[in-house]
Amino acid sequence: MSAALPVPPSAATGGASGAPAARGGAARGVSAEPLVEVRGLVKHFPVRGGMLQRTVAQVQAVDGVDLEIHRGETLGLVGESGCGKTTVGRLILRLIDPTAGSIRFDGADVTGLRGAELKPLRRRMQIIFQDPYASLDPRVPIGDSIGDGLRVHAIGTPKEQREKVRRIMDLVGLQPYHARRFPHEFSGGQRQRIGIARALVLEPDLVVCDEPVSALDVSIQAQVLNLLKSLQRELGLTYLFIAHNMGVVEHISDRVAVMYLGRVAEIADRRDLFTDGQHPYTQALLSAIPIPDPELRRRRIILAGDVPSPVAPPPGCRFHPRCPLRAELGNPHVCETTDPPLKPIGGSDHAVACHFRGDAALEQPVT
Repeated sequence: MSAALPVPPSAATGGASGAPAARGGAARGVSAEPLVEVRGLVKHFPVRGGMLQRTVAQVQAVDGVDLEIHRGETLGLVGESGCGKTTVGRLILRLIDPTAGSIRFDGADVTGLRGAELKPLRRRMQIIFQDPYASLDPRVPIGDSIGDGLRVHAIGTPKEQREKVRRIMDLVGLQPYHARRFPHEFSGGQRQRIGIARALVLEPDLVVCDEPVSALDVSIQAQVLNLLKSLQRELGLTYLFIAHNMGVVEHISDRVAVMYLGRVAEIADRRDLFTDGQHPYTQALLSAIPIPDPELRRRRIILAGDVPSPVAPPPGCRFHPRCPLRAELGNPHVCETTDPPLKPIGGSDHAVACHFRGDAALEQPVT
C-alpha cells in the first residue's frame, strides 16, 4: 500500500473562498527540507516496429536522474531540446509513469500511486504549459477553464468557486469581465496569465513551469517572469522551471540543473553555475547567452556534431563525442568507457558529472 499523502492546510479547512493562502508567510524563505526528492528516475519509451508491433528499441528519454526541490525555491532545469527536461517534469507530476526510480513528495513515496490515489496529489502539483493557446479549450470561456479544478475536486459552492476564480484572475492581472471571453480574444501574454491562474486556483505546493515564456515576445517574457516571482513570494510556491534559455533561467532560478541526453550534467546554486560553470556542456550553453552591449564580445563555444539519438546513446560519458575538453586533453579513453557520476565539488552543493572537472580532475589521470 502506498503511503498516504499529507493534506495541505487549505484542504483541511475547505479552501473554498479567497485567494490562495501563503504557506509559511508572504516573505517565506527556502526550506532546508526538500518538497520533492527524485532518485534514480528512469523513463524509456518503447519503439515498436514490424507487423506485430513488437518493441524493437527503447528511447532513453530520462536515464538515472537525481534531484531535490526544496520548498519555496525555484529549480531551473535547462538543456537543449530533446534532453529530457519536460519528461522529468511530467514524471514528477505523475502524468506519465516512470520505468524505474522513486519520486517522493512532501515525505511520501508517490511513485506507485494509481487512479483515485493520485487525486489528492493532483491538487498539490500543477503545471503551466508551454503553449498557452493549445492548453485552453477554444470553446470554453476562460472563467470556466480556470475554475475546472475547483469543480473536479468539489471545492466550495458554485458561488464560492466563482468568487475564487475572480480573486485569482485579479491576482494575475486579469479583469473580472474577461471571465466571459474565449481564448482567441486574448494576446499571448494574457493567455499565459490564464494558464497561471488555472494552475494556482487549487493552491498547489509545486508548480512545474514547462517553458512558460518561450512562445512569448521578449517584453512579455519579462512581465510573465516578474509575475511568477511575485506570486512565489506572496503564495509560498515552489517552482520547477523548465527552459532552454539560459538568460531566462538565470533571472528566475535559485538553483540550476543542466541536463544532457537524459542525465544531469551539472547542478549548482545559480550564482555558482553562472560564474563558475564546470561541465564543458554548461560552459557551451553559457557562451551562447547574448550580451546586451554591442561593444562587448563573448567567446562562443561551438559544439561539434548533433545531439546523439536517445535510442542509442554513446557509451561512457554521453557528451564525449561533442566535448571540447576531451579534444583538448587528447581524447582520453576513459571518456568512452566510463560514465562519470554526478559528484559534489569539495563537499559543496555544486556537483558535476565529468572525469576532468571538479574534484574528479584531481583523481583521474589523463590516459
